[in-house]
Amino acid sequence: MIHLKNIQKVYQTDTIETLALDNINLRVGEGEFVSIMGPSGCGKSTLLNIIGLLDMPNEGLVEIAGEEQVDKSEKKLAAFRNRNLGFIFQSFHLIGDLTVVDNVELPLLYRGVPAKERRRLAEEALEKVGLSNRKKHYPNQLSGGQRQRVAIARAIVGKPGIILADEPTGNLDSVLGNEVMDILLDLNKNQNTTIVMVTHDENMAMKTNRVIRLYDGSLVN
Repeated sequence: MIHLKNIQKVYQTDTIETLALDNINLRVGEGEFVSIMGPSGCGKSTLLNIIGLLDMPNEGLVEIAGEEQVDKSEKKLAAFRNRNLGFIFQSFHLIGDLTVVDNVELPLLYRGVPAKERRRLAEEALEKVGLSNRKKHYPNQLSGGQRQRVAIARAIVGKPGIILADEPTGNLDSVLGNEVMDILLDLNKNQNTTIVMVTHDENMAMKTNRVIRLYDGSLVN
């Protein structure tokens, strides 16, 4: 599902050049649940952004779901992301003046799905994360754990083959974090969803199929 070859990413300003990723070679198979670990500033989020086509490398090949991505236009990348990738962020990124169900519908709105079908799929996604009874609430009426479950519902509503999660349990206590992790594990096991998760939590990482470790922009054993 994911193939990165000889990836290099450099950030430049007028005065300094920072090597964020150096010669990254990585394959993630369909249905794998992989965690990425490493110290702050080692390149974890940069790597996730490249897999998610939110950023492009200076050098190397990026192949997602069997398609080479590097030379695509931004319009084609956006369409590919919408259909194939689901994103979960540490800080939820919910829209405060939209209800829970309207937040979950958003990816389908951009895809042009009719309103009745959007609502059906959004309610189905909320049921999967145990929040059917909160669909008319607003994000500020929910706990942190509930907001993260809404974010997961939004990520899965379009039935993507790949979910990318950046510290999905980072803002939660251990009980809520385990609840969120259980949802991700269920998606991986029962729907064969490929998941790549950045985490600082060794306990969460140990629940995944494989741990990838980064240090100073390079993969380490």
